[in-house]
Formats: sequence, structure tokens, C-alpha cells
Amino acid sequence: MDTRDSRFYLGIDVQSSRGCPFAVLDQSGEHVEAGWLSGDLGEIVRGLGRALDRHSGTCGSSLSVGIDAPRMPLPSPRQWYWDGKTARWRPPRSSDGGNGRHCEIVIAAHRIANPQWTPHRPPFPQWMQLGFALFTNLGKCAPTYEVFPSASYALMDGDPPIRIGVQLKGFARGPKDVLDAYIAAATVREFVEGRGYAVGGGDGLGEIILPRLLPKPIKEVLKWPTA
Repeated sequence: MDTRDSRFYLGIDVQSSRGCPFAVLDQSGEHVEAGWLSGDLGEIVRGLGRALDRHSGTCGSSLSVGIDAPRMPLPSPRQWYWDGKTARWRPPRSSDGGNGRHCEIVIAAHRIANPQWTPHRPPFPQWMQLGFALFTNLGKCAPTYEVFPSASYALMDGDPPIRIGVQLKGFARGPKDVLDAYIAAATVREFVEGRGYAVGGGDGLGEIILPRLLPKPIKEVLKWPTA
């Protein structure tokens, strides 16, 4: 295959117990490779590093990575909460837990998926810790994006349809997990190719990219309060 000026998209579904499935698509959305990576953090990072080398080591080719996990934890309790009834931001109450980043709030406010709110203090779930580490390590080698396949499914359910090539080998180990890895790769492809959208980031804690524009954006929630 001629890899000159080619783009590849790698999606990772972060798991802490049975390993992490990954999938690679090319510019046309065709399957390039997929598999499972197991072991400790070092083994998983090395396995993904080899995949990065295979698809970004040729002159003229590039690779972008989508990780289905939070980019980072909150350094302190959240300072703003979205009130869907009044469509306004409000300061925290004593009953609020303090978890959640701006990008997750945007997803929830638009009712396209239910996020697993990123905590502001340990103990962090093991899969989130793995995700934090993957962003740190893989970000040194390739552009990394935070994806949320549950939200991508909702926005892919429309026209024009998004088509990708899928290899079924490896699905038996965890069908939904492998499919999420493919959707992660497809989401990055749509975003990098200019058809997607990034939400959040107003709190400085990362964005979530989506494969399509929000159909009915709530402008107020897309902007993080400044005071």
C-alpha cells in the first residue's frame, strides 16, 4: 500500500481488567489492524507504541490517537454547575460532589450520553488512572484526543452515514469493547478530517471530540463561566 501522505487513526477502549482493545483505520475508514493489549501499563504503552511506529514511521504518513478515557483528573472540586431547568450556571452547593469536567457537563446537558464524572480526588478508578497515563505517554508521540463512544453513537445515528471497515477477529473477547475502539478511531477520523466538533475545555481540563456537530447546541453551556 502506498503510505505517502496517508493518515491513520488509532482508537483505544481503556479497560483495567481484561486488557485494552485497539483498532486502526485509514483515511477512507477501512480496517488496518486491531487487537488486544494486556499486562501492566508499561506493556500496554509499549504495544501501542509499536502500533504508532507501524503507521507513523513512514515518510509522509501521520497517525492520530483517540482514547476512551478522561485526559486528566480535576485538581480541585468543580466550581460551576449547570442547571438545566433554568439553563444557567450556578455555584456549587454543599450537597454537590465536586466531580466532573466541562466537557462532561456539555455531553450531559445535551443528553447525548451519560458521562462517568471524573473525580477531583483519589482513589481514582484503575481504568481512569490507565487513561491518564496513556494520554501522558502517547501524547509524546502523536496527537491524542479524548473520545466518548457512547456520545459518538448518538451523533452517528444520522445522515450522512459514517461507514467503516471492521474485522470481526477478536470480537468474542469483548464485542462492545472492540466496537468502541473502532468507534474511537472513526471519531478521530471524522474530527481530523473536519467533520467533527470538540466540546468543553473551558476549565482547562481537556475537550471531548465528537464525530459531528451538535444538532441543537446550547450556547450557554458551551462557554465556561469566568466569574
